[in-house]
Amino acid sequence: MTPGGRAMALIRAGIAAADPGAAVARGMAEVLADPPGPGGRWLVIAVGKAARAMAQAALQALPGAEALVVTNAGNDAALAGARVMRAGHPQPDEAGAAAAEAVIARLGSAGPQDRVLALISGGGSAMLPAPADGMTLADKQAVNRLLLGSGADIAQVNLIRQGLSRLKGGGWLRLSRAPVAALILSDVPGDDLRVIASGPTVAPAGTRAEAAELARRLGIWEQMPKAARAVLRRPEDRRALPPARNILVGSNALSVAAMVAAGADPAPLPLAGDVQDCAQAIWALAAGLRPGQALAFGGETTVRLVGQGMGGRNQELALRLALLAQARPVDFDWAFAAVGSDGRDGPGEAAGGLVGPGTPAAIRAGGIDPAAALARNDSTPALAAGDALVVTGATGTNVADLAVLARA
Repeated sequence: MTPGGRAMALIRAGIAAADPGAAVARGMAEVLADPPGPGGRWLVIAVGKAARAMAQAALQALPGAEALVVTNAGNDAALAGARVMRAGHPQPDEAGAAAAEAVIARLGSAGPQDRVLALISGGGSAMLPAPADGMTLADKQAVNRLLLGSGADIAQVNLIRQGLSRLKGGGWLRLSRAPVAALILSDVPGDDLRVIASGPTVAPAGTRAEAAELARRLGIWEQMPKAARAVLRRPEDRRALPPARNILVGSNALSVAAMVAAGADPAPLPLAGDVQDCAQAIWALAAGLRPGQALAFGGETTVRLVGQGMGGRNQELALRLALLAQARPVDFDWAFAAVGSDGRDGPGEAAGGLVGPGTPAAIRAGGIDPAAALARNDSTPALAAGDALVVTGATGTNVADLAVLARA
């Protein structure tokens, strides 16, 4: 098998390990230990890129339950026993705002005798824009655009999102009179439940004042809409959150472990930080690879947007590594693949990139200067020109990003 073929086979093993149905099945025993009271019912609310598959598994275990599913395009096929609503990602949209109102209504309809089963997966934060009082959807969209281009990591992004929302940072618990149990598929390194989908069933990651200070450090405070700044200046809600059972059922670490079980070695560093810094750290490992060795990486990098091109963090990571490798070549064949586990990397249809020693030359032969493409964050057309674009379609799950560096 070629290094590229092996790299993609290992990534597919990692994605398979994040199967949402199997993840839900693992957590249902704990959920079922607290059934509805007399005359009560199960209300299933699933949100995120894996929402449909998670809801399907839950409905199999809860015949007759009522389900509301909020997910993105490509994962929104009809599901018997559920209302499936499509919502925008990564940019919140009107459909997501309507879905958020449906979630609020569903939570508000629950009584003490009922039980709410929350199924949470990555992407849920952008999909449920419920602006705080005094804000509009346009305000939320403006803040989201600033955050996505700021270089902030997912924890920082979601701290600010929580401060501007009625649903995030424990909002579901304040709206429901019924006990809430959540099965959570983590898409964030470290599996901080406050960060996954902006923590709808857990306490917030910080205060509004901390979110405002972070926005200042990121350099976006003065660009934020006036209404958003006003919300972050409000006093905190000091009421204690109702308790909830939050159960982690899948994560990036489990997927990396599956890649190791399939024959890779665990990488000594995660996918983290700025893409250029991460690319340099990964390529520094190349010279020490043994023949036939593959390193499995997991995590999530950040990109600071300086141009208006088409791309995503995995595509940019792959392209940057290919250029570094050209400048500091090794004397063996190799491949590097970086892929979003959800099958989407940025706003386009690509999942990531698969590069090797010949990628920069192939891109130039296709009429594109790869360095100039990176300068405008335009990695998608560059990789496409070099036949190095990975397109998988929606995978139905989301546990952040996976990567492999393989030597022949």
